[in-house]
Amino acid sequence: MRLAMQTIDRWGAILRGIATFCAVVMPGLILAAEATLTAPGAPENLQDRLRGSSAALSAEDRGLESVQELLAASLSDYRTLVQILYDEGYFSPVVHIRLDGREAAYIKPLNLPRSIARIEISVTAGPPFQFGRAGIAPLAPDTVLPDSYRTGQRATTGAIRNAAIAGIDGWRKAGHAKAKVGDQKITANNRTAVLDADITLAPGPRLAFGKMTVTGQSRVRADAMARIAGFPTGEVYSPQQVQKVGTRLRRTGAFSSVSLKEGEQANPDGTLDFETTVEDQPLRRISFGVELSSSNGLDLSTKWTHRNLWGAAERFQFEAAIRNLGGVEDVDGRLGLRLDLPAKLGPDDNIFYLAELERRNRTHYKLTRGLVGVGVRRVFSDALYGEISLDGGVSIADDAFGSNRKFHLINLPMRVEWDRRNDKVNATNGFYLDTRVIPFAGLSGTDSGGRLVVDARGYQSLTNSDSIILAGRIQVGSVVGASLPDVTPEFLFFSGGTGTVRGQPYESLGIPIGTGVAGGKALLALSGEVRGRITEKISLVGFFDFGAVDTSSFVDKNSIYHSGAGLGLRYDLGGFGPIRLDLAVPVDGTTGEGLQFYIGIGQAF
Repeated sequence: MRLAMQTIDRWGAILRGIATFCAVVMPGLILAAEATLTAPGAPENLQDRLRGSSAALSAEDRGLESVQELLAASLSDYRTLVQILYDEGYFSPVVHIRLDGREAAYIKPLNLPRSIARIEISVTAGPPFQFGRAGIAPLAPDTVLPDSYRTGQRATTGAIRNAAIAGIDGWRKAGHAKAKVGDQKITANNRTAVLDADITLAPGPRLAFGKMTVTGQSRVRADAMARIAGFPTGEVYSPQQVQKVGTRLRRTGAFSSVSLKEGEQANPDGTLDFETTVEDQPLRRISFGVELSSSNGLDLSTKWTHRNLWGAAERFQFEAAIRNLGGVEDVDGRLGLRLDLPAKLGPDDNIFYLAELERRNRTHYKLTRGLVGVGVRRVFSDALYGEISLDGGVSIADDAFGSNRKFHLINLPMRVEWDRRNDKVNATNGFYLDTRVIPFAGLSGTDSGGRLVVDARGYQSLTNSDSIILAGRIQVGSVVGASLPDVTPEFLFFSGGTGTVRGQPYESLGIPIGTGVAGGKALLALSGEVRGRITEKISLVGFFDFGAVDTSSFVDKNSIYHSGAGLGLRYDLGGFGPIRLDLAVPVDGTTGEGLQFYIGIGQAF
């Protein structure tokens, strides 16, 4: 053992001699410095954070090799490491950074060593501190301070910073846009490991909104942009109003970015001006959709959008779909047009016009329909909106009740959508509620009545990492007023297929009428899924679906029903949602048999 150690020491001396020779004789040749950090007694997570933040330890990876670069990295580490220790609540630390045994702070820039072979960082964290006094004043009414800024709590600079931010936010919500920290006094008692903190806030005057100016090259006219923004000139300053102005501009879809910047100084009249900078989206956008199932074949859809039709952020959409390619039913399709005019009745109200032409070739009916309409859309918040429209249309149907049946209807569709999902394409928490009510008036012998559809979905993660998700869906439909034979097939309800019961053929469950099948006046569909993530991209899904229809306006225990169950595979595409493959078989009912499969983009619900 002694011989081995002597050999190691001899080679170490030889290597040090070679390094010294290279530094003296060949100063242009640079050898990488060995860098270490030790923090005895410090928690492992704190040591990891110190190592991950050290510029000296990462010098080699960042290509820093010269003496000047290594010294600069070492000097910057004093401040960095002490700040991290303060953030973690250690206010009496001792940090040494030695370059070949010399303290980096004492090395003079004009008397640099020829080389640096070793960087040794040693950290003594000291005891964790607690707050003795945690003061902040004055505070605006209803200001809520973080629980971490309290006497007896772990003292950290983060807690002090968060308390100051909360205090400033409280004043800003009360209209004091220029509130700031006026003074702060922080005293650390190293003997008792107690930190006393006092923050003094300077609220400044209460301000009102002034003028909004727009910068940036935009195809949207300035007058239209001002109408859409609804900037609240003259009203008391509010951060929520600032956010609302930006949201109104963004949701038109005409801009790729919108930023609002308040003026550096308030105006003499107590108002505050804002500068809004916008960048336009490309004028046109085209998108495609594909869905494949074993019984329905291939469905193709496309949407062409113009984001600024006449210079006022008007949004024009043309949609086309062709369905049942290679399926058991005849090929059919749909054409649709929609024009949205933003801020026509107010900054949160759009007027829209629509027209549709559709041919449906379903197993139990065939329908040709067309309609035109006009409506209003009100956005109540980022998560809630409502629509009401008036449309008129004609449909011609062949179904279980006869051929060439004509329906002339004036409809008053109303819709409310409440979306609190954390992710619209791949939710792990939250809920979604879509409610649609359509009172309809029949003309030329067509019955009048009303139609209600409610679609509710909920999502709950069972793990912190969102690796296991429970998802559920309830669909309820009802037609009232009109008799079953006098309701257009498009208003009646069938069950089966990817939208209701997987494992059963599409729209296979209805009401037997003679030798045919008609839709019901009531629907109840239930779906449940357990989604388990196997890898970062791949998930496995188990699901069960149930559907029931009835001749009356409500489903009860005597209603006819069917169900299906199966397994699914998901491959996550990021912002587009996952690619979906579902394999399902019937469980109850007589409407189908054998394996059904479904391929699409996005979750089933």
